[in-house]
Amino acid sequence: MTTQIATDTELSAVNSILGSIGQSPITQLNLTTLGNPEIGLVHNLLMEVTKDVQNEGWHFNQEEHVAVSPDSNGHFLIPNNYLRFDLNDGLADKTRDVVKRNGKLYDKVEHTDVFSNTLYFDITYLHNFEDIPSAIQRYIIACASVRTATQLVSNPELVKLLQLQEAQTRSTALEYDCEQGDHTFFGFPHESNYRSYQPYKALIR
Repeated sequence: MTTQIATDTELSAVNSILGSIGQSPITQLNLTTLGNPEIGLVHNLLMEVTKDVQNEGWHFNQEEHVAVSPDSNGHFLIPNNYLRFDLNDGLADKTRDVVKRNGKLYDKVEHTDVFSNTLYFDITYLHNFEDIPSAIQRYIIACASVRTATQLVSNPELVKLLQLQEAQTRSTALEYDCEQGDHTFFGFPHESNYRSYQPYKALIR
């Protein structure tokens, strides 16, 4: 019989973390299992690491030059799934300095949270664990495993081994992000791209 390998879920992630510290897996996440102090702690650490890793800003959860209009009161309300919400660097108006204050965007130059026109923002989003690319998921699980072992297991050697795994999964995540983002140090503006020199072109000539 062929084994089907599915993408990670919160349940499989929690079980991976439990397995890393030598604990038995669980069959479901519900009020009963999360009421268990150990399972609850593992799940909380997973959620914390999920937010911490996404806060770094990856290609999958960042969008630049997003046009956003203020509401009827002139406010830019910042949703809970926005980790970062800042004016685009290419904005012509450099006289604004905005921060988050009381759940809204606040201009420290004009000393107001009321705006009159559409602005362009660079936004870093917070996604649910299941919506994160697999390479990033594995990195999150590895990070959460290190934190769990540090807090629940008095075994420095285990922590060191898990840290090695964390470093390996981070390198894989960074490689994935670079491939997806096609980043370049030339700093090309939004909606433009650059194709670097490909060695095979020399053979074509």
